[in-house]
Amino acid sequence: MNVFSGFLFVSGFFILPVSSAAVCAFIMIVMANLAYLSVWCRDFSEESILERLGAFLGTVPFSRTKPGFTHFTVRALDPAEWPVLEQDLRAAPFDAAGIIELAKDQLHNDCSYEVECAWDLWAWDTATDRWKLDPQPLEIFCRGEEYDNGIWRENGHFEVNLNFEHLFTGQAGLLAAESGDNAPAESPEQARFLEAMAWPENLIIYREKTPENVRKLMEWVRRIEKAIPVERVRLWSEGDEDFEARLDEILAVR
Repeated sequence: MNVFSGFLFVSGFFILPVSSAAVCAFIMIVMANLAYLSVWCRDFSEESILERLGAFLGTVPFSRTKPGFTHFTVRALDPAEWPVLEQDLRAAPFDAAGIIELAKDQLHNDCSYEVECAWDLWAWDTATDRWKLDPQPLEIFCRGEEYDNGIWRENGHFEVNLNFEHLFTGQAGLLAAESGDNAPAESPEQARFLEAMAWPENLIIYREKTPENVRKLMEWVRRIEKAIPVERVRLWSEGDEDFEARLDEILAVR
């Protein structure tokens, strides 16, 4: 993340001019834990990489207002290396076939193929105190088995940065099975959020909208499992060791 000349730039996305106060608030939000999806395939030879990548990208649930892949990057050997190909596609986003066409001359088992796009998730807007179904950044990494010393073994042939963990599990324990599990606020922004959720009608909607994000994620996972030969799937986060179990609990309760 970088802040310069009144602009905020995060992972390839520009957010137009913002005040210093807004930047500070955004920085605090960015410090929240991220959630990930890792997918291991049964067959991921060099010859099959582009076929698997194309099929995987074909399952992505694009944002209704911002469809298509907006960035594509190919890296060789490891993340420290300068990209061998980098394309900004925001002016005319590509579909899965377009990404594969770009990648076909860079087919190597020691490469990482990275794409960015957006998908729609429900989120509470603290500026307006309203729920919004808005585009949220989505990052997808496809790694050959010789890339970065075989990092696929730990993180999967495909790894997806799903965005903030709390978009799926909620904040401060508000979606816990027992209301007594609620945790105290960890920031002024979260304190304001909890004040808003003290209104019963807001809490009811929160307990409706957040599981919709979970269901959307689970539906996507099912499409992936039908599209490619999946060996294993893992949903995980930086802050919750039982992230996948929490998702199941939220869906069961709702």
